[in-house]
Amino acid sequence: MPATIHSPTDEDIDTAALADCAVSVGHLFRERVAKSADKHAYSYPQGDDYAKVTWSEVKERVYDLAAGLVSLDVEPEDRVAIASGTRYEWALADLANMCAAAATTTIYPSSIADDVAYILADSGSVVVFAEDDAQVEKLRGIREHIPEVRAVVVFDGEGDGDWVLTLTELAERGQELLARAPGTVDARIDGITSDQLATIIYTSGTTGRPKGVRLLHEAWIFEGASIQSIRILSEKDLQYLWLPLAHVFGKLLLTMPMQIGFPTVIDGRIDKIVENLPKVQPTFMAAVPRIFEKVHGRISLMMEEEGGVKKALFDWATGVGSRVADAKLAGKSPGLLLSAQHAVADRLVLSTVRGRFGGKMRFFISGSAALNPDVAKWFYSVGLLIAEGYGLTETSAASYVNRPVAHRIGTVGWALPGMETKIADDGEVLLRGPGVMAGYHNNPEATSEVIDAEGWFHTGDIGELDDRGFLKITDRKKDLFKTSNGKYVAPSLVESHFKGLCPYVSQILVHGNDRKFVSALITLDPEGITGWAEHNDLGGKSYAEVVSSPQAHDMVQGYVDQLNAGLNSWEQVKKFVILGADLTVESGELTPSLKLKRKVVTDHYKSDLDALYS
Repeated sequence: MPATIHSPTDEDIDTAALADCAVSVGHLFRERVAKSADKHAYSYPQGDDYAKVTWSEVKERVYDLAAGLVSLDVEPEDRVAIASGTRYEWALADLANMCAAAATTTIYPSSIADDVAYILADSGSVVVFAEDDAQVEKLRGIREHIPEVRAVVVFDGEGDGDWVLTLTELAERGQELLARAPGTVDARIDGITSDQLATIIYTSGTTGRPKGVRLLHEAWIFEGASIQSIRILSEKDLQYLWLPLAHVFGKLLLTMPMQIGFPTVIDGRIDKIVENLPKVQPTFMAAVPRIFEKVHGRISLMMEEEGGVKKALFDWATGVGSRVADAKLAGKSPGLLLSAQHAVADRLVLSTVRGRFGGKMRFFISGSAALNPDVAKWFYSVGLLIAEGYGLTETSAASYVNRPVAHRIGTVGWALPGMETKIADDGEVLLRGPGVMAGYHNNPEATSEVIDAEGWFHTGDIGELDDRGFLKITDRKKDLFKTSNGKYVAPSLVESHFKGLCPYVSQILVHGNDRKFVSALITLDPEGITGWAEHNDLGGKSYAEVVSSPQAHDMVQGYVDQLNAGLNSWEQVKKFVILGADLTVESGELTPSLKLKRKVVTDHYKSDLDALYS
């Protein structure tokens, strides 16, 4: 059997953080309030600015809501769902659940009614927090299928005096209970044990019904303590949080502030990120690779359009930054001449790029999917580190992460302290530790398929560990395909490489299982392609007209040729089709975290793929 490899030991670990863990998320929240009562906890949009709340103010609101849940006869480990986008009230609702000893069931607001009905029924949820009237109407439409749901609490909307309460009405119920029994919520927290259910997150899945991942309090506590132990964040940091809180990554980002003590700006308006970063000036932000790809592509295109002296200066400055980055990544210091050039480049160009992100950004965290190494290198060359990490819903989001003091582009870093790793004979990454799920809800058969008798979780990812313990994920085990010539292809590597080359691409799916050659479905970024169209006699044309034009095909072909130049012959994309519309979450082609649903996309465009081989 392959040897077990534990977390690296040549790093400064805060062992006290690991040794002195809270019992539950409720305990952790209460302890943070005691330590930081009057300190900044959260900010959230209010008009054109942000409102600030302290930890003690958050506690007052959370305790009212938690007591309100108790008044609705919510018992320990009862499931309480949240169907909402990312907003401050989501955090309040989740904390209320944790302090009432309930378990949160997360639901994306974009989920169709049929999926919502299944999740609520399968989880046995008894109360649902709903974002607005649209979510309430969705729930009303499926009410006969969710008989266990006894109440709906709406963030923005009206109550009906029966099934639907407003958030204020729930808080008032809680205040009445606390007036009679002030220790109600603290008693609930005191009764929580680390092995109690905290969260059920349903995997998006590409086939069949999603599976409910059961995550215990000890999993979230471990994640927070383990991240604190590697000292990459402190109370002095400021987080900008926009990711879906229904996703395991977003949920982790709500746990970390309670463990470490830094404040968080919660703002789920994705279209406002670029506008808000200079205003908020965060020190770190987590995102999915698509966001970094879009930023890289947008700035590259902007410089192309500027041309002349500005583009020449930009290219020189980023070239200098790239050479400095190469030196640092190799563990060397730049020479005197290069350092002097870098000082000039930074003053004239690179600092301006960083200013777009607020000017105080220490690093980004990237997760949920593979980040293109060229994109990561570009960000690093302008002085912005993207610390790529790795984990799954089944491992409470984070199992590996690069650190500012130790990182290798193209890897997902070192294992978090307390997480064990084993590489199976076929290259599959196996994980074991407190962050691993308790199992799939109501699905012991599926659980036994991925967690073996020794407690190893079989991730389904293929990876390799280098001599210093850095993990490189090469592909999903189930996504590897073999052409009819018997050659294996890792599609995600090819796709990631292409996204680093072509600034106009939005999505790419590489195809070729049992086919005689590799092909691809490609979509172009609707915003990015507009400027290109203006410069190629296609201004004013519709998106469909632009992407179906011979000019667009020739442009993409040029980038495909660059891609193929770095691939083995059997990996090269021989043919491709540009789709007439971008892939979307709403169509079911992307997950809410913007990952490609391969089977769905392949099925949707089967005729287009077949035509490439006819």
